[in-house]
Amino acid sequence: MIELSDVHKAFGSNKVLRGVNLTIPKSTSMVIIGGSGTGKSVALKCILGLVTPDRGTITLDGQDVTKGDRDAFLARFGMLFQGGALFDSLPVWQNVAFRLLRGSLKRPKAEARDIAVEKLRRVGLKSETADLYPAELSGGMQKRVGLARAIAAEPEIIFFDEPTTGLDPIMAGVINELIREIVTEMGATAMTITHDMSSVRAIADNVAMLHDGVIKWTGPVSRMDNSGDPYLDQFIHGRAEGPIEAVR
Repeated sequence: MIELSDVHKAFGSNKVLRGVNLTIPKSTSMVIIGGSGTGKSVALKCILGLVTPDRGTITLDGQDVTKGDRDAFLARFGMLFQGGALFDSLPVWQNVAFRLLRGSLKRPKAEARDIAVEKLRRVGLKSETADLYPAELSGGMQKRVGLARAIAAEPEIIFFDEPTTGLDPIMAGVINELIREIVTEMGATAMTITHDMSSVRAIADNVAMLHDGVIKWTGPVSRMDNSGDPYLDQFIHGRAEGPIEAVR
């Protein structure tokens, strides 16, 4: 469904992506792993068209992501942001229904609220949560609201940017299970960026290791522990010694 072919991106002298090749099949969950600053978020931004690659192509269903109707293109995506990215001045239901209250996906206000409440229930939050404000929620609840917003418009593709950052291990496990259930239920294509190996094992169908601007290894999550790739092996086991140099 999504294909990156020889994608390069530099910011001045900093060459972030140096020829990324990656295929994400339809209705599968791809998790991209790699150290901080290896280009995971830049790759995601390139797919969304927020950053333009210097070279290479990115296609969605065979169509170049830089061409065509931009609004129709973005309407196919949902996104769970790393920090939640909720609007403090809006009640929870308006955060969840943000895309349903404006633009090409606009619905009547009452209908948008009903959808928001339904999605909040789907992520384990009571209907009373709808009228609270983000500041009144715990970190785990905020993450669930972000997940409800990501699925509110029934997207075909969902991106998860570090979905368990800042959560305790139990809540991280809950979020991982929710993500897996929802992606499977919706038949969505998912792409997740994470350092959390428990998330990888819970969410992934396939894994890609991004290092030094290229994909070092990609394959089914079932082959990850016995990949034979020294970069992947060092990363997933958290070893200080290996081909990846630790920044000191």
